Amino acid sequence: MKNTFADYGLAGDPGTDAFWASASGPASVPAADGGWATLFLWRGGPATLAFENWADPVPLSRWGDTDCWYAEVPMPARLRVTYWFVGDDGAVFADPANAAGTGGERSIATTPDLPAQPHWPDVAADDVLPLPRARVRWTSARLGGRRTVRVHPVGGGGPVVLLLDGDDWLYLHPAMTAFDAAFDAGDLPPATLVFLPAAQDRRAEFECRPDLWEAVRDELLPLLAEGDVPADTDRVIAAGQSLGGLSALYAALEFPGLLSGAACQSGSFWWTPDSRGSANPLAGPAGGAIAARLRTRPDLSALRLAFDVGEHEHGMLPHCTEVEALTRQTGATVRVSRSPSAHDRAGWRHALLRDTAWLLT
Repeated sequence: MKNTFADYGLAGDPGTDAFWASASGPASVPAADGGWATLFLWRGGPATLAFENWADPVPLSRWGDTDCWYAEVPMPARLRVTYWFVGDDGAVFADPANAAGTGGERSIATTPDLPAQPHWPDVAADDVLPLPRARVRWTSARLGGRRTVRVHPVGGGGPVVLLLDGDDWLYLHPAMTAFDAAFDAGDLPPATLVFLPAAQDRRAEFECRPDLWEAVRDELLPLLAEGDVPADTDRVIAAGQSLGGLSALYAALEFPGLLSGAACQSGSFWWTPDSRGSANPLAGPAGGAIAARLRTRPDLSALRLAFDVGEHEHGMLPHCTEVEALTRQTGATVRVSRSPSAHDRAGWRHALLRDTAWLLT
């Protein structure tokens, strides 16, 4: 091991109670290349360290005959990444020493050159996230099946904010709490959050097909308008990530008047109708089918569009950059940013809150 545990600020001999008492999640020290060397610790038996769409799994090494298992991982500057531990039996665990968690089985590591994400609280592995009290039972003739759509008024309610992959923002990342905190701080106007759960076949629903957005327009929005939670259904924005970002921009393009804006984090703009069977779908034409549609120069002057993609998503950047450039030519009001992450909800959540606030102002 290149550095001793003491270099990372840990006290006592590895495996002792004093040592574990000084451990508080990943610890980083500067590396010669301008990045960081980050120490991950696991107490127990053999395990592997895994990351969300950033790096290959890393087997942990044992310190002598102690219960201390560790990995020293090179990290670039400016990285926020989700990670977890996988035991020999395949069981998945969050880092019990890290207060920044997500969903009970995942944790978040952040390099020291990044500030904390405002308004998002730490979530320990055993925390249970609060859920909105209001819900809509949506039986869709267009989509088939029945869904429970949770609804939460922020600041008394206002324009509708459709959060695609809504269950992730309910059960993994505390979006309701974060949006309320942003409103209380004066960083967000009133809004009504609508947590739209994804279908079992998420990819089919979020590919560029009209069914979902016809159902939202003709079925879900009327239900919200008739509900008990205040919701301005005349002003609707959609926020989505990955395929959800693709779907949100597709709706803005193909359903004029439905949305007043869209927030697209790491949109899957590589998508084309024949990409499903491709071994490497990101190798296709820059911007995919959405870019081809934008080259027809539709008039999007009534829209506000926010784009964000991770600095470390090297395969996604050409597709997102092409779509961003073409969208600017349509007359839309466009905002572009980059998050210090890979293809990871830990990075998307800051962009989600910030860009939703911008779209609502």
